Amino acid sequence: MLQTLLVVEYTDVLINIRKIIRSINLESKRIQKEYGISIPQYLCLNFLNNTDEYRATAKEIGMHLNLNASTVSGIISRLEKKGYLAKLPNQSDKRSTYIYLTAIGEKMVTSMPDLLHEKLSKKLKSLSEEDLENLQGAMDLLVSLMGVEDVDASPLITPGENIIQQ
Repeated sequence: MLQTLLVVEYTDVLINIRKIIRSINLESKRIQKEYGISIPQYLCLNFLNNTDEYRATAKEIGMHLNLNASTVSGIISRLEKKGYLAKLPNQSDKRSTYIYLTAIGEKMVTSMPDLLHEKLSKKLKSLSEEDLENLQGAMDLLVSLMGVEDVDASPLITPGENIIQQ
């Protein structure tokens, strides 16, 4: 009886990491080209689409997306110019404003296909507890080997983002 041994080369791991990163970059470019918005802009619209009364403060959006205030401000400004969002004063506190999803913004966000991370989330939820634990262990090892334990775990990766902080 002949046994076939599966030999995994370390380069196979590196190739798979490159495939993941490339897929994210290609998806980002495709969404930008086809829909005219970036992944962070989509995530902002999607967040508002899933909130009560389709509104949130800029701070709440920033916390959800794990982005700083100036980045969120730019996202909101660009989406407002396209008519996807509207900024209106908070009736109970005139010093603050709410960011509302407009009907055009709702149409945009619901017309887009699921993103890679949304598809992955659904598939991860279907894994057995043992498979999920094994995957998490492998990911923890990979993060440790790469020395990126302290890198901010933003909910998304955007093209050109410097993920390695030295």
